[in-house]
Amino acid sequence: MKIKIIFLVTTLALLQISCSSSKNNYQITKKYQPDDEKLYREIVAADSIFFNAYNTCEKNLDTYAAYFLDDIEFYHDKGGLMTSKPELVQATKKNVCGKVTRELVKGSIEVYPIKNFGAIEMGLHQFHNSAEPDAVSKPARFMIVWKFEAQQWKISRVVSLH
Repeated sequence: MKIKIIFLVTTLALLQISCSSSKNNYQITKKYQPDDEKLYREIVAADSIFFNAYNTCEKNLDTYAAYFLDDIEFYHDKGGLMTSKPELVQATKKNVCGKVTRELVKGSIEVYPIKNFGAIEMGLHQFHNSAEPDAVSKPARFMIVWKFEAQQWKISRVVSLH
């Protein structure tokens, strides 16, 4: 447990340090270049498939759920911590499906390899709520820890900051 807390605090500190405050530059860090272009493309593709399932979860909830590892940790600045995959999926079904869609901020994804584990993806996205069509959605930061397991990319940890 102590290691998980240290990991989270360190990760959040690195995320905060690396964030750009420019309104016109959506890159998280200045002049980002992927360390591993192939890894970058794989994570961007996984992000796209995962969030397509999220955006259409009323039809693709099983695809959405399949991306999470059973020991998922989802840290949300407003909602708190969720560690139950079934509860996370159920909350998505209840609160998101048919109501909310996610839009990636183009050009904002950064991917960093984690040796013998997977990768960390950081970026910006915004959410649109169909119940509030006139609401202005501001870009929000996110971080996803991806684990490469059984020849597939799976989501291990998520930090979602609004």
